[in-house]
Amino acid sequence: MSIHLVSVRLCVAAAALAFALLPWPVLAETNGLKPADYHDFQFVSDPQLAPDGNNVAFVRATVSEDRRSRESSIWVVATDGASEPRRFTGETSDRSPRWSPDGRHIAFLSGRTDRAQLHLIPFTGGEAQAVTRLEQGSISDFVWLPDNRHLLLTLSIDPEVEDPYSQADESDDPKPDLKRFRHAVYKADGRGYLDESRAGLWLLDSEDGSLRRLTGHADWNYRNAVVSPDGAMVAFDADRSGEEYMGGFERSVYLLTLESGEIMTVDTPAGRAFEPAFSPDGRHLLFRHQAERYAPTTVQRIPVAGGSSEVLHDGMALTAMDVQLPATGQGPFLRADERGARPVLRLARDGSTRRVVGSDATVNGMSFSADGRRMAWIEEDEVRLAEVWTARSDGSRARQLTRFNAELLEARVLNALERFTFTNEDDIEVDGFLLRPIGFQEGQRYPLVLNIKGGPAGMWGHQWFQEFQMLAAAGFGVVFTNYRGSTGYGHEFQSAVRLDYGGADYRDNMLLLETALERYDWIDPERLFLTGGSHGGFLTNWITTRTDRFRAAVTQRSVSNWISEAGTQEYTPAAMEAEFGGTIWTNYDYYWGRSPLKYADQVVTPTLVIHSDGDKITPIGQGQEWYFALLANGVETELAMFQGENHGLSRGGTPVNLVARLELIIEWFQRFDRDE
Repeated sequence: MSIHLVSVRLCVAAAALAFALLPWPVLAETNGLKPADYHDFQFVSDPQLAPDGNNVAFVRATVSEDRRSRESSIWVVATDGASEPRRFTGETSDRSPRWSPDGRHIAFLSGRTDRAQLHLIPFTGGEAQAVTRLEQGSISDFVWLPDNRHLLLTLSIDPEVEDPYSQADESDDPKPDLKRFRHAVYKADGRGYLDESRAGLWLLDSEDGSLRRLTGHADWNYRNAVVSPDGAMVAFDADRSGEEYMGGFERSVYLLTLESGEIMTVDTPAGRAFEPAFSPDGRHLLFRHQAERYAPTTVQRIPVAGGSSEVLHDGMALTAMDVQLPATGQGPFLRADERGARPVLRLARDGSTRRVVGSDATVNGMSFSADGRRMAWIEEDEVRLAEVWTARSDGSRARQLTRFNAELLEARVLNALERFTFTNEDDIEVDGFLLRPIGFQEGQRYPLVLNIKGGPAGMWGHQWFQEFQMLAAAGFGVVFTNYRGSTGYGHEFQSAVRLDYGGADYRDNMLLLETALERYDWIDPERLFLTGGSHGGFLTNWITTRTDRFRAAVTQRSVSNWISEAGTQEYTPAAMEAEFGGTIWTNYDYYWGRSPLKYADQVVTPTLVIHSDGDKITPIGQGQEWYFALLANGVETELAMFQGENHGLSRGGTPVNLVARLELIIEWFQRFDRDE
C-alpha cells in the first residue's frame, strides 16, 4: 500500500515547501501527542466476563513491527484487581474470546493458518487446539450451547457447499477476469465486490469437530443468532422476502428448534425486527424494531410461546444498542449515544433509563456474569485510550483493570474537551465542544480548526480521537458540534437534516463557529481552518463554496457530486430513493442542487483532498471530481490518494497510512498558518 501525492502548483515558494516538509519533532514545540505515537498505542476490545465473574478475557492489539498490520492476542485479567493482566494466547491473530458456560474453556478465532479457524483452550492452561478445519467459508459469529460441548456457528459460505471441510472444485481451464452481478447489493466497503456467500447457521461438536447445517439459503442471510437458556431453541433475524439484495428493509425474528430443525416465524410488527435476545427464563424475546427506514428504533418484548409484542422503550429520546437482559428481576441493560457520551443504561418499567456506568465517557462492549451481578466493559474518553473495567451490575465498586497506555499518555500533555451550547434558528439547543491548543497561554491568540464529523448520524464527544489531540499539540484549537442529524439527542433532532443536506447541518456548523469566536477571545478570526470526513467531507466542500473565511481546508472521503455518488457507491437505489426523496430522475434538482460540484467555481480556499482508492461508500471518483474542479478553477489544491485503503482509513487503516494521513492534515494547516 502506498500514497500518491499530486501537487497542483509546482511554483510553491521554496520556503513554504521546506516548512511543510519539516519532520514532526521540529514542528512540535510541546510535549503533546504526535502522529507517530499511534504506532505505540495498545488497543483493547471485546471484553468477555467469565460465568463466575472472576475473570475477564479480552483482545489486545498492537501495531506490527513493519507498521502495515496489527497483531492481536487473547489476554485475561482478574476482576479483583489483585494481579496484572496476562497474555493467554501466544499467536498474533487471535480474537473473539468466548467462555464455555462452565468457565472451563475459552473458544476463540485465530488465523494461525491460511483460513481463520475456531480454537479451544482450557482456562487452567495448555495448548490451544483447532476445533474446525474449514476449507471453504468463514466464521462470522459463534455462541456456546449450555451443554459445554456444542457451539452454534454463523458461517458465511456459498449455500451450495455441503461440506465446508472439503476443498472447492477447481478446474485447470483458464477463467476470464470477470465478475457478474444481478443484485443491487454487490459491493461493500472493506469487503470489495461480493460473491454468492450467505450467512447460515451450523452446529459444531467441539469434541469431534463435526458440523451440521441448520439453515442456509441462496437468497437471504441468517444473522444475530442466540441460544435459549435451556439450549433447545435458537432465535435469529433474517429478511426472507427475497428483497434483501435489492435493498429491502424488512427483517423478521425466527425461532429454530434444534431437535427437529423446525423454523417458526415470530409475530413481530411489520418493518425491521432484529437482534433478538432471550430473557433469562427463556419465556420472552427482546428485540429492536423500526417500522420504516427513518422511524425511531424501539425496544420490544414478545412471548416465545406466542402473543403480541410490548414496547419497552419508544426510541424517541435515544437509540438503544446492545440490549441485554442478564438476570431475572433486572431491567434490560443497553448502550446508547447520549449528548457526547455513550454510557451503559438500565431500562425501567416505565420506559425511562438510568445511567449505570460511562459518565462523560464512551463504553464499547458490555458483558455480564452468569448470575447478572457483575459486568465488564471497555471505556475511553478524549484523554484516555480504551481500557477494561468491571463493576457490580448496579455500577457500584467500579474498577479499572488494565492500564496498557498509561505510561505513554502520562508522558504526553492532553487537554480535555470544553462543552458549551448554542441555540439555532429553530430554537434548538445544540452542543459544541472545544479543545484548546497544548501549551495554551492567556493573552495569546491561536488558530482554530472547525472539524466536522461524518454521518450525518453518529456522534462525537467523550471518545478517543487522536486527531484532535495531535492538532492541539501542533498549536491549533479544535471545535466541533453534534449538528442536527446526529444521534444522542433524540429522534426528532436526528431527523431534522433529512432531505436538507447542506441546510440544517451547514447552518449548525457555521453558528458553532460564530459562537466559539464570540465565546473565546483567544481564537484568531484570521487563522481559521476547516476539515471533515464522509458527510463532514461533503460539508467541508459545501462550506468552501459559500465562504472564503478559512485559510485552508482538508476534505476527506467526501462527496462532491450526489449524481455520480448515487450510481457508484454501495447503497442501493431503494436506499438512495428513501434518503433523497426520489431518484435522480424524479428529484434531480435536489441531487444536483445540494452537490458542491455545482458551485465549485466559487471556491477560493486552498484545499487538500484526501481519499482512498478502495472506498465503496464515497468512491474515489468523488475526490477526483472535486480535485479536478478546483484545478479547473485555479484553486491551490493537492490530491492525496491512499492506495488499497477504504472508507475507514482514519480509524482502522494500515497503520503507516493512518499516520501519514494525520501528518498530511497537520502539515497542510501549518503551511497556510505561516505569517504572510
